[in-house]
Amino acid sequence: MRRTLTLVRVSSSINIKKMPSSIIIKNKISNFNKTITVSGDKSISIRWVLFSSIANGVSRSQNLLRSEDVLAAITAVKKLGIKVNLTKKNCTIYGKGINGYNYKNNLQINAKNSGTLGRLILGLLVNSTKNIKLTGDKSLSKRDFKRIADPLSKFGVKFKLKNKKTLPLKMIGSANLKPIKYFEKKGSAQCKSSVILAGMKTEGTTIIKAKKSRNHTELLCKYLKLPISIKNRTNHDEIKIRKTKYIKPLNYNIPSDISSGAFFIVLTSLVKNSQLTIKNVNINPSRVGVIKILKKMGVKIIFKNTKFYKGEKNADILVKSPKSLKAINCPTKYNSGAIDEFLVIFLVAAKAKGVSYFKNLAELNQKESPRLKWGAKILNKIGIKTILTADSIKIYGNPDLKINKKIVIKNYLKDHRVFMTSVIAALSFGGKWQIHDRKSIQTSFPNFLSIINDLKK
Repeated sequence: MRRTLTLVRVSSSINIKKMPSSIIIKNKISNFNKTITVSGDKSISIRWVLFSSIANGVSRSQNLLRSEDVLAAITAVKKLGIKVNLTKKNCTIYGKGINGYNYKNNLQINAKNSGTLGRLILGLLVNSTKNIKLTGDKSLSKRDFKRIADPLSKFGVKFKLKNKKTLPLKMIGSANLKPIKYFEKKGSAQCKSSVILAGMKTEGTTIIKAKKSRNHTELLCKYLKLPISIKNRTNHDEIKIRKTKYIKPLNYNIPSDISSGAFFIVLTSLVKNSQLTIKNVNINPSRVGVIKILKKMGVKIIFKNTKFYKGEKNADILVKSPKSLKAINCPTKYNSGAIDEFLVIFLVAAKAKGVSYFKNLAELNQKESPRLKWGAKILNKIGIKTILTADSIKIYGNPDLKINKKIVIKNYLKDHRVFMTSVIAALSFGGKWQIHDRKSIQTSFPNFLSIINDLKK
């Protein structure tokens, strides 16, 4: 029988037990004024692991995200012969250089739920002349890997994918890689980054024309002074990468993840008379679409103590709940910078006055679950009218939204963002919620519920 977790109001706090596999939320959260720190940035954490594994020497990190996705990355490089020492406070990786991986025949790497790991590591395996098998969990195994197998094949890598599109896949690289020209049209930082990493192992110059997307990989390359050049155009970036011979060790104090922080930014915006500060968050310009969208909807957000660190922009984020929220016809230029946050943004649109419109979001259905469909499903469950197409959603907001019924969220492929969005909805709008697959948050934000509980201590 499935166990449940009950959240109840006790002396104005929320009592959270940590073990059960589903949760029940019966009460809205009351107003708060708090300062919190969220977990380390997942995108930077995974990239730090991969870059450190091919660096020449010892790299150390602090505040590395301890999620299943990042731990899967550590396990992967260890399988490739890289020594890793992980303690409660720090992680140390003993890199062996750009060609330091030990390729054993029929090596199997499990990316679990991480599309970032699964796609990026393929770029680092292009020079293996032995068979490698890449697997993932049920959710990742439904996602499109043809989109990265196609460009990597042009380098000289051979792939065999399930149904010619998905995991598990088998690959064998080449000792005679050839540079390529690649046009990345989807705004996928994962595909762009994988080709950059492959280009680092290839003689000659690989040229990438990429639709705008998050640029953590490029910033790391520039900070490490690798042979990369980047020209920023209006609608795309032109990237040139040459073969890399040496990578210096990378010591990194990883900032907090804005994608994790977004859940608490939205919670603050939906709870009257509330204020929240989130400390030392990565505010890379390619990641702050959620901030730009919410500010247009009336949420009060200020960056404080802004600083640059190893090419990345970080700051404390101050959020104040507004008196009212405005609907938005969301500019598509914000899409790539908010692609992981739209589910929770839709909750703000549900409480806004008027009809909000979000379009060109087909990429949302290529995530851990079909998120655009799940966004509409959650809103419909709470009584919000939507009009959904294959790549757009109209949301008819209700500023007086209140829920007085039971809502059950399940069978969502254990997508961590569906779980966390549902928790924010329950705490903001009321009703009695049963949300299954609590352990889904282990992939990206293991202490999410602990921070929720701390908001009312």
